[in-house]
Amino acid sequence: MPHFNKQEQEIETRLDKWLYFIKHLEDFQNIPAIFKDEIFDQAFELAEIANLNELEKNEYEQSLKIFRDYNNTIDTAFDEGKMEGKMEVAKTLKENGVATDIIMKSTGLSKEQIDNL
Repeated sequence: MPHFNKQEQEIETRLDKWLYFIKHLEDFQNIPAIFKDEIFDQAFELAEIANLNELEKNEYEQSLKIFRDYNNTIDTAFDEGKMEGKMEVAKTLKENGVATDIIMKSTGLSKEQIDNL
């Protein structure tokens, strides 16, 4: 970027922002106000990760894995809870003589699932 010589106050376009970002990334002590944008927040996060040493990267990856595992566990439990609720509603409707096609439309369950209740 030797030919990009604009100063922070001279930046006008998004391209200018990216060129300034790339040229000065190593010099930033904090995020300049011109980069208060979600895409630049993500770029700074990635730059921070890329700058970690090997031990820090491993710790970060392990932490991320634990977070994702936990998040997936919560999502699975929530989905299973929704399914259990649908099955209970379908069972009650079936016991009360509601037609299978109406139960299917109401719960999103298949005919086989309802027949097995």
